[in-house]
Amino acid sequence: MSYRDEDYHLYQGVNFTTHSGIDFEKYSIEELKKLWRASLKKGMHGICFSMYEDGQEPGDTISEEQVERRIKILKPYSKWVRSFSCIEGNEHIPRIAKKHGMKTLVGAWLGDNKEDNEKEIEGLIQLGKEGLVDIAAVGNEVLYRNDLTLQELLDYIKRVKEALPDVEVGYVDAYYEFSVHPELVEISDVILSNCYPYWEGCHIDGSLAHMQQMFGQASHAAQGKKVIITETGWPSEGGSLRGAESSEINAMKYFINSQVWADKDNVEIFYFSSFDESWKTGDEGDVGAYWGLWDKHEKLKF
Repeated sequence: MSYRDEDYHLYQGVNFTTHSGIDFEKYSIEELKKLWRASLKKGMHGICFSMYEDGQEPGDTISEEQVERRIKILKPYSKWVRSFSCIEGNEHIPRIAKKHGMKTLVGAWLGDNKEDNEKEIEGLIQLGKEGLVDIAAVGNEVLYRNDLTLQELLDYIKRVKEALPDVEVGYVDAYYEFSVHPELVEISDVILSNCYPYWEGCHIDGSLAHMQQMFGQASHAAQGKKVIITETGWPSEGGSLRGAESSEINAMKYFINSQVWADKDNVEIFYFSSFDESWKTGDEGDVGAYWGLWDKHEKLKF
């Protein structure tokens, strides 16, 4: 989720703010909902796949049928789908996505359990050899969580790159980690950056400009390599974090502005997330359950 305890700061180099967003003052709530629907119908570059229904959580094995039902819902709205793991049913995501004509950013979830890491890496390599992986993400916010050392992470990335020479390989983390660790940029084919103005307490009115600055900092660190925003989003319910307020209106505004900017500046974004997931309250508090464009019953929210 890329939360930082310290106050956020904007990158002080080049000003990367390229689009100020839509002036929502003139929109009624109903007009805002119509604009949100129109933005969604126009289509996204990518969407993060939400795996779990009520009563399910990581560690549970999920069926092909459940994955396919959700892929069918997402297919009309997104070209790409992002998965976060290669075990416990997550391996179905790229297989079924490809079946339905979607491209895949496939993640191996790495943590402090080396045995599970082996399963994840081998699963990712196998999916890649089957031709089901367009971009491989070796780990997600591992350094942010301090689960592995930098060298351990680099060794996993190198292993996947050697096994899958024809697949673009990268690592997902908060945008600022690539400034701190140039070794990650050097080893990666593509820079996979999470950008969350919400988790940095940013007011909705400044959220688009702040996300652009985040993207700008990752782009500066990338030294010419492509940067993809692998997660960004805004919760529709729950508490607030300093100036960032969770609400349906703010969630709609953030989605609309992110898609307008992405389209205008040709920025590749994987929106977080597809469906609300109740299990996430344990990690993120009450807002954790409300990041989806669809609710937990797989119905569009607005």
